[in-house]
Amino acid sequence: MRVHVLGSGAGGGFPQWNCNCNNCRRLRKGELRASPRTQSSIAVSADDTNWVLFNCSPDIRAQVEAFPALQPGRAVRDTAIVAAVLIDSQIDHTTGLLMLREGKPIELYCTDMVYQDLTTGFPIVSVLAHYCGVNWHPIRFRQRAEAIDFSIPGAEPLRFTAVALRSMAPPYSPHRGDPHPGDTIGVRVEDPRSGRNLFYAPGLGEIEPHLQSYLEQADCLLVDGTFWTEDEMIRAGINDKRARDMGHLPQSGAGGMIEVLRPLTRPSRKILIHINNTNPILDEDSPQRAELAAAGIEVAYDGMEIVL
Repeated sequence: MRVHVLGSGAGGGFPQWNCNCNNCRRLRKGELRASPRTQSSIAVSADDTNWVLFNCSPDIRAQVEAFPALQPGRAVRDTAIVAAVLIDSQIDHTTGLLMLREGKPIELYCTDMVYQDLTTGFPIVSVLAHYCGVNWHPIRFRQRAEAIDFSIPGAEPLRFTAVALRSMAPPYSPHRGDPHPGDTIGVRVEDPRSGRNLFYAPGLGEIEPHLQSYLEQADCLLVDGTFWTEDEMIRAGINDKRARDMGHLPQSGAGGMIEVLRPLTRPSRKILIHINNTNPILDEDSPQRAELAAAGIEVAYDGMEIVL
């Protein structure tokens, strides 16, 4: 199984177009040893020919151009993308679907809750019906801790397992103040040929009991790296929201991502993705980046390759 990081940044990317935080300002001036990042998305393949998108960011066009495997050029109009899996209905994970409107119907895998948002509060599925159209494949749950495996035609023999995460639906969701299982998910992708698996959860705000086995049994973790501290946005003077209020577990502090990941012994790689432009780990020379390295934790970047 091959995993390619198309985008590793949080909403707005890095540098964000209107942001003059310490990181964005210094990157523009050439004063920061860091790499620009587009908005979070990955692609996964079992054969290097057919690829499944996980999320579809507003940067998808540039991401496709930067990764030739997604444009094999076998016909006048062609793509290697066989399906798109959405982990939530947030703007930075779904708006790119509109950029795929010139092709065949999009094979879309998402939960009932996400599909509801994308046909009501943010009705891009309804808009796409006037262009390429969307074939919806529901991701179901028996209950919060008991997910159902599914497969994707064209991506065989990979097996996918969606896991409900406690989170908050977007502001435009009809059930914004009424959380449901499926508002946000993590996904395990397993290759039965090797027996190895990836657990992908860019929106991870709490380590619930049913998640522990997925974290412990993963060969590679690609998880939420949005914020370094709980009050990062407040300290930066951007807004008054705390990390957990926004559905993200910060890396530092008691119960933070470092504390969660450090004792895990099976994962050969522990990688943070969906990194906000304010996060000091973007600075490759920062003490925060050194602390991650000492804990055996990597920071995803656009173009990163993972082979399992």
